[in-house]
Amino acid sequence: MYLNKALLYGNLTRDPEVRALPSGQQVATFSIATNRSYKDKDGSQKEMTEYHNIVAFGRTAEVMGQYLKKGRPVFVEGRIQTRSWEADGKKNYRTEIVVDSFQFGPQAAGTASSGGYEKSAPTAASSEPANEVHGGAPAHEGSEGIAYPDDEINPEDIPF
Repeated sequence: MYLNKALLYGNLTRDPEVRALPSGQQVATFSIATNRSYKDKDGSQKEMTEYHNIVAFGRTAEVMGQYLKKGRPVFVEGRIQTRSWEADGKKNYRTEIVVDSFQFGPQAAGTASSGGYEKSAPTAASSEPANEVHGGAPAHEGSEGIAYPDDEINPEDIPF
């Protein structure tokens, strides 16, 4: 069995550009930046930024074009695809992540909470806040609609 899966969490480097294909299907293109921190052989802290080309089709493209803006964090799940074309007698290549699903990252305080979107979902966005990545844990504290207990948690009450 073969696997082609990409999971990225980063910030948009530009607003999505939404166009229509000759078939009428919507396509959105943009890029996101991811950061990686590491220590070099001298022990000093370094940071490296990688830029990823993202492409989405159909309803996913429409939703991304409508709600995503430059600088906004986003979690993207998709597949890696390299396409090629010829221009001026020169062969060009472009590697992209084709979006299968995505989720909005946390927003600044005071703005509305948004959900995620999957291609198979019948609606564009969930009616519940879906700033979750996996496992049902909220992506950030203080999400609207989540009631946190006022009392402190006693470690002896934890069953494991």
